[in-house]
Amino acid sequence: MSVAFTKEESSETAAETLLPDRPISPHPNLVTEQGLKLLEAQVVVAQKAHEVAMTIDDVNERRRQAAGPLRDLRYLAERLRTAHVVAAPASADTVAFGSTVTFARDDGRVQTYRIVGEDEADPKAGSISFVSPVASRLLGKAVGDLVTVGDQELEITAIG
Repeated sequence: MSVAFTKEESSETAAETLLPDRPISPHPNLVTEQGLKLLEAQVVVAQKAHEVAMTIDDVNERRRQAAGPLRDLRYLAERLRTAHVVAAPASADTVAFGSTVTFARDDGRVQTYRIVGEDEADPKAGSISFVSPVASRLLGKAVGDLVTVGDQELEITAIG
């Protein structure tokens, strides 16, 4: 058979299949019970995506399609290995990991966020990471306390 009819992997294709690892945070991997379940669900999704990719006949396309799920599986395995589940706060006296806190900004906006782990944080859905500037300033504070974040002053109005 002539070489013209064989598929050879190009250097471009090889580079596409060697994705860099997702960065791992240097902070402790604190998670809520819900956050741990979220990580476990993400593993299932990545495994299914990898299984689908492995059914592709073309070797180059198979490698390309499997690269993302494999990278995600490496990341998620590490995050599950290092996860430290933090129980829900026993008290609503002060802001703690897992608390839902409502605060008023000095520009009149009122916001409510649950303080969670880095992998489960989703500000649009009402959760922020415990290492975020806002959450890190709120931790340990009580209703009525004022904290400054950047040029904004926040007053804690409720803790749940």
